[in-house]
Amino acid sequence: MPTLTELQEKRGRLMTQAREALNEITANTDEARSAELEARHDAIMADFDRVEKNIEREERQAAIEARFEERQRQRRPRGEDGEQRGQDEGEPLSYRAVFHKFMASGADIGELTTEERAVLRSGAQSGKEFRAQTAGTTTAGGFTVPTELAAIIIKTMKDWGPMYDEDIATVLNTASGNPMKLPTVDDTAVTAEKHTEAAALTDDGGKDATFGQKSLDAYVYDTEFVRFSMELAQDSIFNMEALLGGLLGERLARIANRELTVGDGTGDPNGAVTASTLGKTAAAAAAITADEIIDLLHSVNSAYRRSPKARFMFNDMTLAAIRKLKDGQGNFLWQMGDVTTSQPGTLLGYRYSINDDMDSLAAAKKVMLFGDFSKYFVRKVGSPVIGVLRERFWPDLGIAGLIRFDGELGDTAAVKHLITAAS
Repeated sequence: MPTLTELQEKRGRLMTQAREALNEITANTDEARSAELEARHDAIMADFDRVEKNIEREERQAAIEARFEERQRQRRPRGEDGEQRGQDEGEPLSYRAVFHKFMASGADIGELTTEERAVLRSGAQSGKEFRAQTAGTTTAGGFTVPTELAAIIIKTMKDWGPMYDEDIATVLNTASGNPMKLPTVDDTAVTAEKHTEAAALTDDGGKDATFGQKSLDAYVYDTEFVRFSMELAQDSIFNMEALLGGLLGERLARIANRELTVGDGTGDPNGAVTASTLGKTAAAAAAITADEIIDLLHSVNSAYRRSPKARFMFNDMTLAAIRKLKDGQGNFLWQMGDVTTSQPGTLLGYRYSINDDMDSLAAAKKVMLFGDFSKYFVRKVGSPVIGVLRERFWPDLGIAGLIRFDGELGDTAAVKHLITAAS
């Protein structure tokens, strides 16, 4: 397994190789060669993404191991200098003694010291001990070998998106679900006039401020009941209530992100994509250019672009296409961040969020948003609720989740979209 340093070096090499592949594509490059170079770039960037994930895992694993080592150090009896009970001073650790300790701890490798783990691994690999009785034959001992289930469960994952995140939008937490009104005013088209000396000021109401309001309600979504038996709850090595509760929590997160992204505002939230206004129409039906992204950026007034929450938003497949784009000086629009310093990637100097509830590149699709997302308001009523019913399904159990929220773009000038051509 590569070390963390090797992974970081590999990430840098991959980034260089990807850019070299795209730099070979010029106006004189034939279509076949261009397609080959683009395919090579995509393969390198896929490897780049895998390496970044491995770096994150290695850092988490290193932190966990450090905590385990510290815990073991604190557990050792004072004055014994790490010697095992029953071991004479200077006597080497035996595989049998370490194995006995390992089994007594409930097969928890974290309970062993570094030296003990080394002894356990060497003994398991040495092949010094042989048995005539075998686990592979039932009557020769196999009946005594229990079927073991790993104390982990492999869970298929899918990112649910950023719209429920208070770092992206403006989140309003309320205890009740009564309708909430947001006053609005747009005075940007009104200016002052030159004053004539001694002339009376006009008072015809023509330049009075015009106010409006947006409404935030509290729409409820549920997961339906998931019923599980008393026997499963008692016999599973997993805490089924906790496991199912986590899965239902993710279901609630997915519906929240989807509705806050593409909800039509009729009986549900007005999603950010739906509520946004047109910023740029692409010339192609399934592709975008660097110039079009720049046009989208500048379709939003600079007053919004200065906001700390100004950002792009698109799905992961659109990001893959953006990674290949350059500006007029040959500079890539997308810039790699650094996960080791929590430095995010940027696009034209702005942060971006991946939201896979947005459309991919296809005809007449709103594939990209840009603007000040602090003007998008998410109303959360309380917290998502996961409940377990025992009496209703007795002797079995049922678990379900509920969530109440709404979303609205308070200022439609703040967030704009890029839409692809109809055909």
